[in-house]
Amino acid sequence: MEYQGLTEKIIGCAYRVYNKMGFGFFESVYEKCMLIELGKEGLSAEAQKPITVYYENEIVGEFIADIIVEDTIILELKSVKRIVQAHEVLVNYLVATGKPVGLVLNFGERKVEIKRKVKDLK
Repeated sequence: MEYQGLTEKIIGCAYRVYNKMGFGFFESVYEKCMLIELGKEGLSAEAQKPITVYYENEIVGEFIADIIVEDTIILELKSVKRIVQAHEVLVNYLVATGKPVGLVLNFGERKVEIKRKVKDLK
């Protein structure tokens, strides 16, 4: 599977952050921790990157990506008891950016919860 090695590194970073920090911090704290861990892995990462959404070459909206890794994978970070469908906005992010893969990383109450989304290339 394409990007599997990269996603495995990212997930490893998330587990290290969770094992050190546990549950209960704001998403912004986990974001900064993830940036440190991603850097240790030698991965480039941009936080809070604005993304413009276009429809037929016209701007129709904007959103902020929590983290984009290697200009390829979008990370959506959460710090909730568990992920619900409303948290899985990554499909829209992938369409808007053209990025191939997204991960929802939830630093949950009992464990790190991960949802992976892959852009449908059809």
